Amino acid sequence: METRHSVCALDCPDACSLLINVENGTGSRLRGNPEHPVTRGFLCGKVAQYLEREYSAERVLYPQKRVGKKGEGRFARISWDEALDTIAHRLQKVAKEHGSEAILPYSYAGTMGLLNNAGMDRRFFHRLGASRLDRTICSSTGAAGLTATNGNRYGTEPEQFAEAKLIIAWGANIHGTNVHLWPFIVEARRRGARLIVIDPIRTRTAALADWHLRPNPGSDLALALAMIHVIVEEKLFDADYVAQYTSGFDELKDHARRFDPERAAALTGIAKEDIIRLAREYATTRPAAIRLNYGVQRSEHGGKAVRAITMLPAITGSWREIGGGMQLSVSQAFHFDRTSVEMPELQKISLGREARMLNMIELGSALNDVKDPPVMATVVYNSNPAAVAPDQNRVLRGFRREDLFTVVLEQFQTDTADHADILLPATTFLEHTDLYLSYGHYYVQFARAVVDRPGEVRSNVEVFRALAKRMGFTDACFDESEDDMIRGLLASGHPFLEGITIERLEREHSVRLNLPTPYRPFVNGEFGTASGKCDLSGDLNYTPPVESRLGSAKKQYPLEMVSSKNDDSMNSTFGNREAVDRQTATLHMHRADADPRGIRSGDRVCAFNDRGSVVLTASIDGVVAPGVVRIPSVRWNKRAEDGRGPNALTSERVADMGGGPTFYNCLIEVERCGD
Repeated sequence: METRHSVCALDCPDACSLLINVENGTGSRLRGNPEHPVTRGFLCGKVAQYLEREYSAERVLYPQKRVGKKGEGRFARISWDEALDTIAHRLQKVAKEHGSEAILPYSYAGTMGLLNNAGMDRRFFHRLGASRLDRTICSSTGAAGLTATNGNRYGTEPEQFAEAKLIIAWGANIHGTNVHLWPFIVEARRRGARLIVIDPIRTRTAALADWHLRPNPGSDLALALAMIHVIVEEKLFDADYVAQYTSGFDELKDHARRFDPERAAALTGIAKEDIIRLAREYATTRPAAIRLNYGVQRSEHGGKAVRAITMLPAITGSWREIGGGMQLSVSQAFHFDRTSVEMPELQKISLGREARMLNMIELGSALNDVKDPPVMATVVYNSNPAAVAPDQNRVLRGFRREDLFTVVLEQFQTDTADHADILLPATTFLEHTDLYLSYGHYYVQFARAVVDRPGEVRSNVEVFRALAKRMGFTDACFDESEDDMIRGLLASGHPFLEGITIERLEREHSVRLNLPTPYRPFVNGEFGTASGKCDLSGDLNYTPPVESRLGSAKKQYPLEMVSSKNDDSMNSTFGNREAVDRQTATLHMHRADADPRGIRSGDRVCAFNDRGSVVLTASIDGVVAPGVVRIPSVRWNKRAEDGRGPNALTSERVADMGGGPTFYNCLIEVERCGD
């Protein structure tokens, strides 16, 4: 028996350090590494069961080709040579007949390992001249809002939350999506800190809070502006910090002046007195930390909401204090040389220019409506767009086009895999080498393969390297090893990475960036903006989202649906688990909405709007307020009786910044639909 180190590659801010017992190449016990300063030796419920996934009889283990109709999921096993030859031939044919931009890669964060997330694949598609994908589905709106205000994506380190006297979890279900922050919050509360949760949903985290506030979905900007209004009017701001380290304060005051607590109460559904109390408590309790998460930015005004919330620690001077400030993401602190790995300059060989960009949340439009050229081939990896992309019916219609050639790299036969012409077996993170950052802490991590590979699975790096050879690309970059690529990432010359080498990572597994301890990124200003100051200027006007009860959308759909993350899922990654399927087959509803519709817990209900419908099981509980329903996301379509998930209801409408989605501004109706 040997104990080996690994890193969880799932899309979570925690990026857990792992230990695994291995005997004769087979893993027998997976657990957290107690030596990691943040993840501290325990795992979430999702990953604690990961070896079940690793050794599942449902794993895709061999290359396959479609033998049935698209969507039926019927395949026959083929060799890797036949699979690669077929893919190369079809991509060359599409490029010749329609131009290379008729080929669309589609991927996201099925793995967060830097090589298998965005490495050899980017080189391949750049050299091919394929359309570029604007990867917006999760965090781009929030990232744009955070960057516009602070100039970079740094934040309060998780260890400092233990020092806070007040913690606000804003759109952050810490128990479900960031569980390794929780022990630091527990320690802070043991010392007397209070936890306030701002979330339309009564999450696991909200159920444990000292105070839970439920704003209307997508109204966070109005709430933040009202807090700023109170802080400014009552002179609770840090005048010295504002004068030294911010710009645009007068403009911000003008915006906030229009959002007094009474007006904000009408927009947010939160009582005026509670808004005033929240603002006072935040501004006068020192230190105070905000854990902002991405739920806030999945709405029409999501970018501006993130901007306004990000301004709060600047105007109160909270960045000065250990245990103060805010965290949304710290990802930009990892100054890797990504261009050395992705090599966007290869587009000059294939096209002589940058390829066109298509937004991933508009996949339904891309597959059905885009011309000059139309999308004639797509390669999907690290994602399951048939389940996770909005306006699902249009997405599925596109994938079922007989003239669309689709390649899918997968570990399991997902809804997207069912639509593949060629299905390729992909490694798990336990089966390949990769480098990892975290967007929730400041440790670089590295892991080799720790278990033997089953069947004929290959990593993304290996697949795209082999495809490049089949396509006749002779560029030297396609011969680089994983270690070569990692050395390139680390050789950026940035002081945060100085002395962090692959050899050191091989020895130590986790290495903290070269930062002071404790790290306060903006204690003396030094924001990443052009002026070096926190930017409080710009348009922060708020009107109710179009698809909301106060908005202008069709009123025959009176309920606001929030399809927030399921606690025991990772987007659609664990959708094959029976327990996960039961959770994501549920529609949570308030009794005030259920009784007039004759709906009781356990009833079969139909949720619908102009875009589609989905059949679910009702749960009448305390999870949502009147006027709001929750459908935990994301169910595998194939497990539903009608073959649809909640994204049959969501739209392609784009948020105000960063091109991100508006998943949480969605109007529906719900009816009882029989036994």
